Amino acid sequence: MDLGKTPSVEKFSGSETDVESVSSDQTHRTLRGRHVQLIGIGGTIGTVLFVQIGSNLPIGGPASLVIAFLLWSTVVLAVNNCLSEMVTWIPISSPYVRFADRFVDEALGVCSGVNLVLTMGLGIPYETVAFNLMLNFWTDKIPVAAVVVFIIVLYAVLNLFAVRFYGESEFWLSIGKVILIVGLLIFTFVVMVGGNPQHDAFGFRNWDSSKVPGTPFVAYQYDGDLGRFLGFLSCLVQASFTVIGPEYVAMTAGEAAHPRRTLPRSFQSFMIRCLLFFILGAISVGVLVPYNDPSLLGTTAVRPGTGTSPYVIAMVRMRLGGLAHVVNALVMLSILSAGNSFVYITSRTLYGLALEGRMPRVFARCNKQGVPVNAVCFALLFSILAFLQLSHPSAIVLLWITRFATVGGMANYAMIAFSYLRYRAALKAQGIPKDCHPPQQGFWQPFCGYYALIACFSMIFISGYSVFLPGHWNTLTFIFSYALVPVLPIIFVVWKVARRTKWRSARDIDLFTAERAEIDAYESALKDTPARASFIQAVRSFLGRS
Repeated sequence: MDLGKTPSVEKFSGSETDVESVSSDQTHRTLRGRHVQLIGIGGTIGTVLFVQIGSNLPIGGPASLVIAFLLWSTVVLAVNNCLSEMVTWIPISSPYVRFADRFVDEALGVCSGVNLVLTMGLGIPYETVAFNLMLNFWTDKIPVAAVVVFIIVLYAVLNLFAVRFYGESEFWLSIGKVILIVGLLIFTFVVMVGGNPQHDAFGFRNWDSSKVPGTPFVAYQYDGDLGRFLGFLSCLVQASFTVIGPEYVAMTAGEAAHPRRTLPRSFQSFMIRCLLFFILGAISVGVLVPYNDPSLLGTTAVRPGTGTSPYVIAMVRMRLGGLAHVVNALVMLSILSAGNSFVYITSRTLYGLALEGRMPRVFARCNKQGVPVNAVCFALLFSILAFLQLSHPSAIVLLWITRFATVGGMANYAMIAFSYLRYRAALKAQGIPKDCHPPQQGFWQPFCGYYALIACFSMIFISGYSVFLPGHWNTLTFIFSYALVPVLPIIFVVWKVARRTKWRSARDIDLFTAERAEIDAYESALKDTPARASFIQAVRSFLGRS
């Protein structure tokens, strides 16, 4: 059954004519379960996981890298718990930005929205620059400008058609990324137990301090425990930029068919099918490449693109260089998928802000297919920053974006956690019984909310710590690392003073909005949809299908 074409869906998700009124959500609920599942997975698997995950291995060592990824995964899981409850309670477009507005203060909603637009918007040129780097693995004859224009046109085509087409394109692109990461993890296991041309069962040799050059921990800048701690801290910063995910599932809430059935499964699968990719990926990097490998350190000439990937470095050393071409092609596919997700989230955030009257109304207008065209076009404007490659090295451009995006991501997670705590306080203050709570209830709450808030707020200031070490000061690095620290509070204060917004008390928070009633009616209209057999449902859920 195609839920995106049923009369009941159209009734509650947008009209068949051009939108003249922008006071309500006009997007269509045409994203099926398999779309939401794969969008959530695909958005988390990007260039960083394949190429840059080993960038801090020489600084902290394999054990520090794995511990850092394990630790930060618990933070992201806590954020996932917070988001799952709120989003399944009111599954609307651009949810957590609008929750900050409705559960805390209008000024925080604006602050959260601007931060998310900037952070996700910068991800578009990041992936565009990365795509050019991957292309250089084969040839540098194609003009940079031509590559950038090609990417912009491609993203426009994928996002300006009906959202169902976006869901299908992202579904298949994400499958390619999942195949790639699973293949690399299998490759790691096979070669470490001796399945390589040298028949060398090296196992965890690079972790063994009794072997040369093995060591679990590497000291950074200073000898002894202080140096090892700083090495671990660098790996933790890397993990905070790499391990992401629940926000991608949340952003589909306004366009997900059967949201209260689809979204809980997607949030639940995040821990199993996404975090394992990051943790096993961190383990694989330390297994395949010693921390002082010349190629990893950049002290030898390596080919651009995946030539700096730990996986490719290992393949070349084992005389399996032919696999590098396959990996490069699949990484380029993953880049297209990640950039596509950034365009989607940026445009839907703008759309959500416009619905709330926090951005110009022009961004809330949709076409006949329910696509917020103006918001998508604005998101694509971020791609222009990729032209910076014409005057600066690509690596420098990526560094600038990474520094800025890390702080922006932490601020985003901190605001999600704080919004959840206010939402939780409202449930308690208004005496909402447990049988009326959302279909997805996270465990260890409200501890997870406090844990995520403290961890993410702290990481905002920790992420750029290296610039303060002796001999590491760089003005541009400092600016990109901490520009958002004063900017976001200024946005909050200016909006609050100018609009005279009020901090919402727990008793006054509206937990039963008009949108929630509309979604209840939509779900009720589809309650007679036949259920699948439990075994088939379990198998299809695992495979990411609805």
